[in-house]
Amino acid sequence: MEAQWIRVVFRRRVFIISLLLIQLSLVILIIFGTHMAFRWMDYFFNTFSVLVCFYILNKQEKSAYKLTWIFLILLFPLFGGLVFVFFHNQASPRKLRRQMDEVNHRYLPFFSPTGDILSELANDHRECLPQAHYLQVHAGFPVYKRTRTHYLDSGEAFFEMVLEEMEKAEKYIFLEFFILRQGKMLNPIIEILERKAALGLDIRIIYDDLGCFMTLPPNFKEILKEKGIKCIVFNPFKPLLSSLQNNRDHRKIISIDGKVAFTGGINLADEYINAVERFGRWKDAAIMLEGEAAWSLTLIFLSMWNLDKKNFEDPLLFYPWKDSAGKPEPCQIECDGFVQPYADSPIDTENVGEHVYIQIINNAKEYVYINTPYLVVDDDLLSALSLSAKSGVDVRIITPHRWDKWFVAIVSRSYYRQLIQAGVKIYEYSAGFNHSKTFVSDDKTATVGTTNLDFRSLYLHFECGVWMYKTSSVEKVKEDFNKTLIECREITLNDCSRNAVQRLVQDVLRLFAPLM
Repeated sequence: MEAQWIRVVFRRRVFIISLLLIQLSLVILIIFGTHMAFRWMDYFFNTFSVLVCFYILNKQEKSAYKLTWIFLILLFPLFGGLVFVFFHNQASPRKLRRQMDEVNHRYLPFFSPTGDILSELANDHRECLPQAHYLQVHAGFPVYKRTRTHYLDSGEAFFEMVLEEMEKAEKYIFLEFFILRQGKMLNPIIEILERKAALGLDIRIIYDDLGCFMTLPPNFKEILKEKGIKCIVFNPFKPLLSSLQNNRDHRKIISIDGKVAFTGGINLADEYINAVERFGRWKDAAIMLEGEAAWSLTLIFLSMWNLDKKNFEDPLLFYPWKDSAGKPEPCQIECDGFVQPYADSPIDTENVGEHVYIQIINNAKEYVYINTPYLVVDDDLLSALSLSAKSGVDVRIITPHRWDKWFVAIVSRSYYRQLIQAGVKIYEYSAGFNHSKTFVSDDKTATVGTTNLDFRSLYLHFECGVWMYKTSSVEKVKEDFNKTLIECREITLNDCSRNAVQRLVQDVLRLFAPLM
C-alpha cells in the first residue's frame, strides 16, 4: 500500500515540476521569438534589463541577492530583467503580506496578557537588554520570566518527552512542522492525537507541502480529518511559476494546552530518532518550555493557522491561566531565568533570526559555540564571526561531515578558509549528520530553534526559536556542544587547500548561494 502511494506522489510531483519547466521554457521562447522577429526589441530588452539592475541596486535587500540577480540579468539580458519582474511582482506574495500584517496586528496585544517585565531587565540585567529590547519592541515577541526550560539533546529525548506530555493534554494539541514522514516516530504521535480528538480535544496540524513533497500520501489531509484532526497544508506546491513557492514553513512547534511547548530542529520522521539511518547518526536538538513562554509559541502557531481565515479566533480562549472570572492571570511556575520565543517571516523586512544570531556573536566576551547543518552566510554574518574571533572571542562552529546536499556542502566548505584565517575554529561531526541549530555564549545566553545558517532559513523561510538568558538550559546547550565536539574533527587550513577546478566550482556555486 505504501509503495503504491509513493508511486502516486512521485508521478504527481514529476507532473508539477514538468509543468513548471514548460512554463519557464515558454517564457524564454516567447522572448527569444519576439527578439528574432523584431530587431528593435533587442534594444528594448537590454535597456529594460539595465533599468531593472538599477532598481535592484536601490532595493532594501541583502547585497548577496542583489549581486546574484544582477549577474543573472547581465548574463541573460534578453529575458533576465523580465524574469526578475515576473517573479517579484505577483499578486500572491502581496496578498500573503497583507494577510500576515493583519494577523500580526491582531495578535500582538495578546502576547503579554499579564504585564511587561522588560523593565526588570532594564534595571537588573542591562547586559542582555539590547537583545530583549529588539525582540520585544521591534519584532513583537516579549520576554517572559515565569517559565522552566528543558534542553533536549537528541531526537530520541525529544520524542520520549513529546509522547509523555501529549498524554497529559486536556484541551488542545497544536503541531506545526516542515517534514512529516509516516513511521516509528509519526505514527505513535498520530495515534495519541486521534485518541485525544475522540475525547473532544482540539487537535490541529500544519505541515509544509514542499517539505512533505515525497513523504506523505496525497490524501493525508483527508486521513487526518477522518481521525478528527484539523489540518492545514501550508503553501500547496502548484504548477505555477511564483516566487511564493520559495517561502516555506520551516518551523517546528508543538503546543500542549498552551502550558507546554516544544521547538528546535527536529521534524517528525524516523531519521530524527535514528530509527533509520540517513547520513550516519542524526544529531539534533530541541527545547521544551513550561509556563508563560509556551504561550508565546502557541500564539505563533495560531497566527499561522489563522493566516487566511476570515473569522478571527479570540486568542484568550486558548490562554491557560485565568481567574474565576475568566480574566488572564500570571502563571505560577517557578522562574528559570528569562525566556523569549521569537518567529521570523520572509514576507517582512525584519530578519529576526539573523539579528538574534548577530547580537549573540557581537555581545560575546569569552566564547560563542554554534551548531549548524549548513554554513552559507552573507557578508554581515561572515564579518560578525570574523571580527568576534579576531577580537579574542573563542568562536567554534560544528557542521556535518556527512552532508544531505552535496552542492550545499561544497558552498559551506568554501567559507572555511576565510573563517579559519580569522581565528574561527571549524569542526565537522564525524559520526554523521549534525542537524542542530544552537548558539551558546559566555555561560549566560543561548538560542535553540529552527534557523540554519544559510540563505533559505535566514531570508526565505518561516522560522522560529527560543532565546534564553541565565536559564538552566544555557549550561545544557554548552555541555551538549562540548560532548558533540568529542565526535568531531577540527578542520585546518591544509584541509581547505583546493585546485583550480575546485576553486572554480566553489566560486560559481557560492555566487548562486542565495538561490539555493
